[in-house]
Amino acid sequence: MPDTDHQSDILIIGSGAAGLTAALNLADRFKVTVLAKGGLNEGSTAWAQGGIAAVLEPGDTFESHIEDTMIAGAGLNDRATVEFVVESAPHAIERLTQLGVPFNMDGNAPHLTREGGHSHRRIVHVDDATGWAVQEALQRAAEAHPNIKLVPDRVAIDLATSRHEERYSGAGNVWGVYAVNRASGRVELFTARATILATGGAGRTYLFSTAPRGATGDGIAMAWRAGCRVSNMEFMQFHPTCLYNLEVKNFLITEAVRGEGGHLLIPETGYRFMPDFDARAELAPRDIVARAIDHEIKRLGLDYVHLDISHRGPDFVKEHFPNIHEKLLGLGIDMTKEPIPVVPAQHYTCGGIVIDLHGKTDLPGLYAAGECSESGLHGANRLASNSLLECFVFGEAAAKHIIEHWENLPAPPAIRPWDESRVEDSDEEVVIKQNWTEIRRFMWNYVGIVRTTKRLERAQHRIKLLTGEIEDYYGHFRVTPDLIELRNLLQTAELIVRSALHRHESRGLHYTLDYPEMLPEAVDTILVP
Repeated sequence: MPDTDHQSDILIIGSGAAGLTAALNLADRFKVTVLAKGGLNEGSTAWAQGGIAAVLEPGDTFESHIEDTMIAGAGLNDRATVEFVVESAPHAIERLTQLGVPFNMDGNAPHLTREGGHSHRRIVHVDDATGWAVQEALQRAAEAHPNIKLVPDRVAIDLATSRHEERYSGAGNVWGVYAVNRASGRVELFTARATILATGGAGRTYLFSTAPRGATGDGIAMAWRAGCRVSNMEFMQFHPTCLYNLEVKNFLITEAVRGEGGHLLIPETGYRFMPDFDARAELAPRDIVARAIDHEIKRLGLDYVHLDISHRGPDFVKEHFPNIHEKLLGLGIDMTKEPIPVVPAQHYTCGGIVIDLHGKTDLPGLYAAGECSESGLHGANRLASNSLLECFVFGEAAAKHIIEHWENLPAPPAIRPWDESRVEDSDEEVVIKQNWTEIRRFMWNYVGIVRTTKRLERAQHRIKLLTGEIEDYYGHFRVTPDLIELRNLLQTAELIVRSALHRHESRGLHYTLDYPEMLPEAVDTILVP
């Protein structure tokens, strides 16, 4: 077997919360390989500032957390999924505590904050850098486990399926993935009896995003090309408060700043505008806050609005937001004395690969968990701090299903190696950069917070033109990480626009001036390959 073939029992693509949770639940029984696109901690998990939602406060109930999730999701959530995730949350927190996540404590119980859309204080956190602490704990445990092999710097190109078998079959099984080794530039084949996609979201389809650079919709695009259904891609969550700074592109100012009393103000006048839009003011769900900021920015021709928490006093601000305070000081902003300039930015992909309660996709041998999946948890808008929670619950659920059905998962047959006999090295890297910029710009302008049919059709027209260009390029030149990402970005953009055009109403995160009303019945947008 050539050195570019790697076999294990289970292959996990993605090394964030969902991927590492699955790996740790499987590794006592099986050999697990985890692929990371870059460094092991470069995914979205490490960037999550807020925390993890769980019912732990006296007087809070599962029913209340379920209701809050359904209300935020504009009724499009799958109730059985919401119940399953919410009821699994306390166990997930306990497991993370055992792994050494140093949650902030109030005596013997975790310290809880409150975020927009929640009716109780139920956000467990580690200062304002929860994701980083979670990533460190999971990674430490995975690195210490003899059955887990962590492989960084591998960019997945496409799933290896039945059609890649040496003896072709149309069965639709997934046997692993072809991935580019960043160091050597060679394409390697990773095979396994079960594959879990934990590849994160598609934020980098947009010009302004809080997502890390690698969030290019890879898992969603690969699963779609392999034959999986994809659902609710029109629901892109925009975080209301991303730092406006021309040097620092995607620094998020956590929702907890508003949760702890921060006000949104018009820069020149200091006018507090949120009460004009919603009785909950700054604590309204994210889609309402993002649209209000977008409205004021466009109405007044502003570059940004102000978020001000300086009235809470320096000690309070430094104690609650040490990392944000320090980061902003380095940029010349003292949040204990002055407001922070903020703009909305793409933040979370609510749609994705259709999965069931076991994390199973439509294809045999393929599972998905976390932001790349659509489990029915978030509906038309994700409730704050339900995202990390989803990663733990579905990472564990997928692992459990694989363990219980191991005997039914056949060993991979012989798979054809990657064929690059008919391609050459590209002489035109500028094509990739130009197209990448163009996609992100028209997605921001035409498929952003407020949409119209005309804008969506313009985006669709651009996508059609670019698809031919990029397919031609892909067919002629050797694959590179940038080319793989560009191809996936375009595919994801196409799925988002197609879904948005299909929905003739405004619901949750999908707001269109042509159909401002919400229809009486909530129906998922499901695209079939």
